[in-house]
Amino acid sequence: MKWQGRSTRKKTGGHRKRGRKKRKHELGDEPTETQVGDKKYKTVVVRGGKKKTSVLKTNEANFIDGGNTNRVEIENVIENGANPNYARRDIITKGAIIETPEGRARVVSRPGQDGVVNAVAVEE
Repeated sequence: MKWQGRSTRKKTGGHRKRGRKKRKHELGDEPTETQVGDKKYKTVVVRGGKKKTSVLKTNEANFIDGGNTNRVEIENVIENGANPNYARRDIITKGAIIETPEGRARVVSRPGQDGVVNAVAVEE
C-alpha cells in the first residue's frame, strides 16, 4: 500500500500516520506482458474517464520498412532487451526483436500501453 512520496517512517523510527487511502487513479496494476497468440485486448478506464487499451495477445504487427507499412504476422520473439526470459516466453515489449515473414523487426510501440504493435525493419 505504498506509492511514491514521503516515507512512512519518522526520524525516530516510528510510523507516520497516513492522511488518506489511495484514490482510484493512484492504484497500480500488474504489467501487461503481451504474448504472441490469438488476438486478445483489455480496456481500462483511466483518470478523466478516458480509456486505455492494452494488448494481452496478438499475432499481428504493423511492419514499417522505409516508407511502406504493412500488417504482417508475428512468428516469434527472437530477443528482448527488457528481460532474456521474455524472448523464451514470446513476450513482446518495446525494443523486442520479432521474426516476421518480411524479416526481423524491432518493436517501437508499447503494446501494453498503446494497444498496438508497431515494428521497424532491422538490418540483418
